[in-house]
Amino acid sequence: MGKKVITIAFANNKGGSGKTTTCANIGYSLALMGRKVLLIDGDMQMNLTLSFFEEEKVLEFASGERNIYYGVKKQDDLTGYIKKTFCEELDLIPSTILMSGIEYELFTRWQRELILRKCLQEIKSSGEYDYILIDAPPTLGSWVMNILCASDYVVMPVEASPWGLFGVANMFEFLEDVRQINGELALLGIAITKVDARKNYYKQTLEAFRKEENLRVFEQVIRVDSEIEWSQDRSRPVAAHKKSARSAAEYMELAKEIEAYAGRNRKH
Repeated sequence: MGKKVITIAFANNKGGSGKTTTCANIGYSLALMGRKVLLIDGDMQMNLTLSFFEEEKVLEFASGERNIYYGVKKQDDLTGYIKKTFCEELDLIPSTILMSGIEYELFTRWQRELILRKCLQEIKSSGEYDYILIDAPPTLGSWVMNILCASDYVVMPVEASPWGLFGVANMFEFLEDVRQINGELALLGIAITKVDARKNYYKQTLEAFRKEENLRVFEQVIRVDSEIEWSQDRSRPVAAHKKSARSAAEYMELAKEIEAYAGRNRKH
């Protein structure tokens, strides 16, 4: 049997959780570990695409018809929508602002929750990738349902702040709804982001989650680091911008944790 492609959605219905940044940097860290990774930008803000391409190129992708919006709208095999990034082990399917209308496009479709899963069938069966990482928008609608129905796991980035826990219960309820359709979906873990260790919010956030039974909180947290903003300004993941950055090491450790749990199911 060939290797199983592991698909992981990065999802949280609260904006500002560090979701896209985590997705981009975990993808790049896995690529540095020698894994072949496909990133899918599922958000109209296009920030995942901007993490690997200059703005001019991102706008070119967004105005064309080879982005996630048209792929899903046409219910196409997404193989032809893949763009090569500067990193040999990492490819990306870009987004577009048109994703603001994806809910409308999906609304009348037959088995609408499973469209993305079908669009990814060829890519998954090709054995080209070890991981597919999908950046979900901060909403709870048909599109996020699609993303989760196409995924094996969810990583939920949560900001270590008083607002960080807001809406988490809604996300957990939504995951239960998705499991009615995709019974295989599992919450891989909670990734605590934007940590300022001097503030008590961090400890409160951790304690709140650690009280929950059967809920994994990743050991590696991501601390606040100005190098993350600088790397975003350069359209690069932080390790590509500055290898010695503290956050680069933290994302690598988090990627190793994610691989340790998710990679158990990869059969070579």
